[in-house]
Amino acid sequence: MNTFWIVLLIILAVVVVAFIALYFVGKRLQKKQDASQAQIDAAAQTMTFFVIDKKKTKLTEAGLPKVVTEQTPKYLRRAKLPIIKVKVGPRVMSLICDAKVYETLAPKQEVKATVSGIYVTSAKRLRGPIVESDPKKRKAQEKAEKKAAKEAEKAKKKAAK
Repeated sequence: MNTFWIVLLIILAVVVVAFIALYFVGKRLQKKQDASQAQIDAAAQTMTFFVIDKKKTKLTEAGLPKVVTEQTPKYLRRAKLPIIKVKVGPRVMSLICDAKVYETLAPKQEVKATVSGIYVTSAKRLRGPIVESDPKKRKAQEKAEKKAAKEAEKAKKKAAK
């Protein structure tokens, strides 16, 4: 047998073994995610709060309780998370926000949200500015507004002449 074919078969065998291993690891991780999602859903409660500020910061700099930072793995403590600072009644709190929900929120906005512990899973605006959920659409809208403003300015100059 040719050396080329032997090397090719060995590489093929390694790739097949890698795919099989990834399949089983993926199934195990999917089961863990389903279990944790069930826990989040079980502990979820609805609350109304006012968003003071939102930013992406490191877990250690976010102003979260010490227990949260101690329970978090060390490699995740340096990762930036979407954090929102909210006012619930007279209390000011920092909450971790889901990435999709983070994009829809804006500061100075009253929100009715589903919260599980300190994790915001969904939010609906009650009062405050309307924020487009898709950042690309928001940027396109801003460009269109600038373009319209420039055209209006040119039309004014022509009318003045």
